[in-house]
Order: sequence, then C-alpha cells, then structure tokens
Amino acid sequence: MGDAPTRRFDPDRRDRLVDVTLDVIAEHGLAGLTSRRIAAAADVPLGSVTYHFDGLGDLVRAAFARHAATMAEVFRAHFAGVTDRASMLEAATDFVLEGHRASPREWAVAYELYLAALRDPALREVTESWMGSSRETLQRVLEPGLARALDGVMEGLTMHAILTTAPPTREETRAVLARVLEVTP
Repeated sequence: MGDAPTRRFDPDRRDRLVDVTLDVIAEHGLAGLTSRRIAAAADVPLGSVTYHFDGLGDLVRAAFARHAATMAEVFRAHFAGVTDRASMLEAATDFVLEGHRASPREWAVAYELYLAALRDPALREVTESWMGSSRETLQRVLEPGLARALDGVMEGLTMHAILTTAPPTREETRAVLARVLEVTP
C-alpha cells in the first residue's frame, strides 16, 4: 500500500487565489489570465480555482471587487481631514499628483477593470460601486453634482499624469481643480 498524499492545511487559500489573480492580471492582462497561471502563481492544485469559485469569471469579479475596495479605502483615508472646499482643493491636488506615483500593478489592474467593465455587466457593478464610494467620500463636503464632477476631473487628470512623460505641474493641476470647485487657487 502506498502512502496517500497528505492534504495541506491552507485556510487562506481562497483569499490567496484572489490576491494572486490580481498579480496575474497586472502582469499578463485579463487576456492572459488563465486558471493554470493563477494556480501556478498561488502554488495550489488547478482544481482549487474551481473548488473555491464558480469559474474564472467569479474569481475575476472577486479580485476586481477586492482591488476596488482597497482603492476606495485609500481614497477615503486621503480625504478624511477635508472640511471645506479650500481643504478639498489641496487634498484633490495632492491626490492627483500622488496618484500617478501609485504602483504600476495598481494602475494595470484598475485599467484592466475599466476595460473589462465595458463588456461585463457584473464588472460594471464593481466600477459603479467604486465610483459611488468615491462620490460619497467627496459628498461629505460637496453637493452631489459637484462631487461627481470633481471625481471625474480627478480621474482624468490622474490618467493624463500617469500616461505622459510630462505630467502636469502642481500649479496646473491646482488651477484646474480650483475651477471645478469654484475656489480661488
């Protein structure tokens, strides 16, 4: 009689699969994501992916939801001390300028999510929830319409900052955001 293989006690396997999925998406893009790549990166049997998730789509949704929740918490923390439009201007300017310094992994995952959400309604729910969270944070100080406008302008300015070799200066960024917030820069 041969010895039966011992089962590895791995209570965090599901969470690890979600985290590793984000790593694989960042490295290979959603188009390069496979259950085999995820299992290999997580050092688990291939069957673990389907054991813990209802297919690859379910795992992708869980991974993107985790990424969005993490980024929403970063956003909330950044704006926690904002009390009026003037302090919102400073915090928003800092966020845009620091945003392009986020890790390449975080930006790769975010933009993969944005593109995938164009085609997958379940992922659109993730992006809508993320945007809603951002607006709620801004609405602690701003009315809803202005919070939505500021959120969109910040997103666009951040994208421009990370996708160019000459990001906008602090003064340029602050001037644009001051116009949106209707405050003197």
